[in-house]
Amino acid sequence: MNRYFYDFHIHSCLSPCGDNDMTPNNIVGMAAISGLEIIAITDHNTCQNAPAVLAVAEEAGILAIPGMELCTAEEAHVVCLFETLEGALEFDRYIQDNMPHIKNKAEIFGEQRILNSQDALTGTLEDLLLVASFVGAGEVRELCERYGGTAFPAHVDRDSYSVIASLGSIPPEGGYTVAEVTRECDLETLRAQYPELGGMGILRDSDSHYLDTLATSLALQIALPEKSRKAVLEAVRFGRI
Repeated sequence: MNRYFYDFHIHSCLSPCGDNDMTPNNIVGMAAISGLEIIAITDHNTCQNAPAVLAVAEEAGILAIPGMELCTAEEAHVVCLFETLEGALEFDRYIQDNMPHIKNKAEIFGEQRILNSQDALTGTLEDLLLVASFVGAGEVRELCERYGGTAFPAHVDRDSYSVIASLGSIPPEGGYTVAEVTRECDLETLRAQYPELGGMGILRDSDSHYLDTLATSLALQIALPEKSRKAVLEAVRFGRI
């Protein structure tokens, strides 16, 4: 096993709450400065900036995983990761068909910018991404598997937009083997409060919406047999964290 510095929860400027400086090149550049070796791009309810981030990361020697932070019907956030870009974009299309279509008000919620690998604007998403989809928290992992992906509940220690905050516990029907906590989480206290976390692998990610939160000295490592998307997804899928 080798150990790699990772961050599996990063937003780009496509998320309306993401800073406009979160461009593909800036994200990858800051990841490199921070010593990260594997990253995932996980915008709210969309994967459409993943192609640019993956292209830039490949040039930089960083493994990038296409993903999404899905907001479930219960308003809980779940991180979805995919082995292939094609699978991620197919999942993206499914989610776009299974969420309410409310026009974004950029002056209130922020712009939703789609960029290419040169950080040039190629379009914007008109429908607001900060909405709850029609997918339940107990369905997400199984749904992701159909597209060659897997999933884990995001920032379960937070008081909002987490499965624990929304549902009171990790939904057993979801089949989750890994949960994400914030980097500041007191894991021992959280596990004492929610014993179901004791049998789950734990990831600590930045949930970066800004470059300065991506630049951190608290880089964490994951043990993998190789540096590949397949290895990452298998580790998450089987709780080998």
